Amino acid sequence: MKTVAIAVIIPTYNESDNIEALAKEILALGDTTEIIIVDDNSPDGTGEIADELAKAYRGVKVIHRPAKLGLGTAYIAGFKAALAWGADCIVTMDADFSHHPGYIPDLVARSQDAQLVIGSRYVDGGGTVNWGLQRRILSRGANTFARLVLGLKVHDCTAGFRCYRREVLESIELDEIFSDGYSFLIEILYKCQRRGWEIGEAPIIFEDRRHGASKISRREIFKALYTVLCLGWERIFRRG
Repeated sequence: MKTVAIAVIIPTYNESDNIEALAKEILALGDTTEIIIVDDNSPDGTGEIADELAKAYRGVKVIHRPAKLGLGTAYIAGFKAALAWGADCIVTMDADFSHHPGYIPDLVARSQDAQLVIGSRYVDGGGTVNWGLQRRILSRGANTFARLVLGLKVHDCTAGFRCYRREVLESIELDEIFSDGYSFLIEILYKCQRRGWEIGEAPIIFEDRRHGASKISRREIFKALYTVLCLGWERIFRRG
């Protein structure tokens, strides 16, 4: 198999406790991996740590943004940088070790058969660690709702640990995506399925973040609901 250039996109906001250790683990995976850290002006110094990593390691690039502008737009900025660099596979993941770097080679390997591979909590072999009952119910409920309204075929629609082949992202008008928070993950998955790309799922164990607090707010939950309803209306309208 030919050498595959991999870009790993990591959006950050207040991840000073995690980003250095995470970046080093990813870089240890191989010379064909580049890390793109998209930092939203973290007040805890994450951006400065990212800059030091970029000075020390050729494979680290940093995009600085002026404020907390949303997960979706951070991914889009990372996607554009990865495509310009020439990445064959673009991996997205959280900065808090809830997505373990050790799964990246499997996601990339599976992308030879499926153009989008999702690191899934909800297929055989997958699961979660250190989650309370309320979070389990919220996650399951959000996935079930998105699948029913949008006809999504995958089990883990809200997962952020993914591997996209470059042709998938090139087929989507990234600047036309309207959601900017966590619901971005549902919207881009919906667009990938509508374009007929093969979507696969690889089991992962999702471990609750090691340091810091969750960034999923009540506002993000309502925005996700709005996104799903808007896309559902679009789906019905297009059918008609």
